[in-house]
Amino acid sequence: MTIRSSLGNSDTERALRMNLINIENITKNYADTPLFTEASFTVDEMEKVGIIGINGTGKTTLLKMLIGMETPDKGTITRANNIVIRYLPQTPDFQKGMTALEAVMEGNLTHDNEWSLESDAKAMLQKLGIRDYGQKVDTMSGGQRKRIALANTLLSKADVLVLDEPTNHLDSSMADWLEEYLKNDRGALVMVTHDRYFLDSVSNRIVEIDKGKIYSYQTNYTGFLELKAQREDMALATERKRQSILRVEIEWMKRGARARSTKQKAHIQRYENLAAQRGPQQDAQLELSSVTTRMGKTTVELKNITKGYDGKNLINDFSYIFLKNDRIGFIGENGCGKTTLMRVICGMEQPDAGEVITGQTIRIGYYAQEIRNDESAGLAYMKPDMRVIDYIRNTAEYVQTVDGSVSASVMLDRFLFPPEKQYGLLGKLSGGERRRLNLLRVLMEAPNVLILDEPTNDLDIQTLTILEDYLDHFDGIVIVVSHDRYFLDRVVRRIFAFQDGVIRQYEGGFTDYQARLQEEECPDNVRSGAKETGTNLKQIKNRQDKLRFSYKEQREYESIEDEIAALEEKLERLDVDMAENASDFVKLDELSKEKEIVEQFLEEKMERWMYLQDLAEKIAVQDR
Repeated sequence: MTIRSSLGNSDTERALRMNLINIENITKNYADTPLFTEASFTVDEMEKVGIIGINGTGKTTLLKMLIGMETPDKGTITRANNIVIRYLPQTPDFQKGMTALEAVMEGNLTHDNEWSLESDAKAMLQKLGIRDYGQKVDTMSGGQRKRIALANTLLSKADVLVLDEPTNHLDSSMADWLEEYLKNDRGALVMVTHDRYFLDSVSNRIVEIDKGKIYSYQTNYTGFLELKAQREDMALATERKRQSILRVEIEWMKRGARARSTKQKAHIQRYENLAAQRGPQQDAQLELSSVTTRMGKTTVELKNITKGYDGKNLINDFSYIFLKNDRIGFIGENGCGKTTLMRVICGMEQPDAGEVITGQTIRIGYYAQEIRNDESAGLAYMKPDMRVIDYIRNTAEYVQTVDGSVSASVMLDRFLFPPEKQYGLLGKLSGGERRRLNLLRVLMEAPNVLILDEPTNDLDIQTLTILEDYLDHFDGIVIVVSHDRYFLDRVVRRIFAFQDGVIRQYEGGFTDYQARLQEEECPDNVRSGAKETGTNLKQIKNRQDKLRFSYKEQREYESIEDEIAALEEKLERLDVDMAENASDFVKLDELSKEKEIVEQFLEEKMERWMYLQDLAEKIAVQDR
């Protein structure tokens, strides 16, 4: 979508030559909810601005006001004369019957590109994984439609790019390409994204929307975290000082000091002003209590799974036994079969060959990639005229947590849906709020196997951070399909990568996977000849520089030897128990099966220890 501004005259243009968009003292309410109160914001040339804030605070609304699709209730928005703005909406819309190529080219024809437009459009589609140019957009998935809209937005040059969740539905190679494209583009950029690695790499300014105000930080995401902590510390220090002064003033008032003189009246006024001030508001925190069902000895086993469509195999002879507390990530290009495999695990689809064995105590919670718009999706379907609380009550009225039995209403409150919102309609929720509500629905099922298919799409960073912490303590199996590199590094301990029809196993998070992949792609003669000839030495050194323990790996490395020792002790106890129950064949059979599971778990732990130990040694050598 393109917006051309014709506001202002030559004097204004000169005055705003470095300032492309200026927002002053805006106030905006949505459905009786205040989003912005006297907030101001600017966009300057060549700035790369990342906008963050919890779902429902007005991020998308701010983007729409920037481009003129919405107007503030109060305040002014000024755009420099003749600037070109290109906009990527969160949920794109296309004319019916359009092909992929037509949708990308729409609105992009100019005198300068009339001869190259089609070839440029095809090249952009190739970059974003769309190869059937004649396919009707109506028949495409939401992810494919989002990538077509992204190609349309980037195809023509703009003074300001305004992108709403541009990395949703992009695999890692596409995200890398987009990252480089935006860093090299000389125009200004304003984007809303949850991708923390992407924010860190592309942004040179972070803008946070918090309680109706807009806070600007001239830094990337890592710098923002530091500066925000400083801002909150300063606010708390100011509040402590106010409370200290207020206590003194209260004592003065209690002593019954005379209030007839002008001086004493001014003293009373100062006290009233201090008492009327509001201290810093604490953010409402999403609370995730552990909600699981006990898991028996048999978990989920995939035996020689094969699955395909239209004569093309997506999954070929894949086998894996999920262990208790496994943290597994599946990655690969869009359309390679990741979601299909998740649906096979859940029993929503049947494999063409092979078998899925699921233990009797296993309860699978499936957080789907898209919230379906038809009733065939079952509980995942969100009927627009249904109340929020009824949607959750349809799953469970009460759920058992570590805090005891908790009602649907209390769980909603913990998920940042206060009582006044619980009786609102689903159709009035933002995209992020709908995703958060759907996550609660899945957790209310009390699963002990949690499958998360692209969980980071449309969830705000605060919610993701709390979800990551929750998964650290989740007593069960976590299976993740994601393109979010940060989330994978933070959560998973083993990755399965779809590569040319084969699913390959890698230990560690996404950064570990990338380092291993680069190592595999580096030719043997380059590695062996680098010391003698210097060929690609810098490239190899740069790859080595990336070797670091992630936060999760560091914690795991520090505790894994104790875990191995505990498993070995358990095996010894089982051997003793088996000797004592040699004549009790039923008991002996139970102990034998338990020993088999412990031995398998110990073998997995030993393999993981070898990987971590090898990585620690490489890091030590590299840091010398």
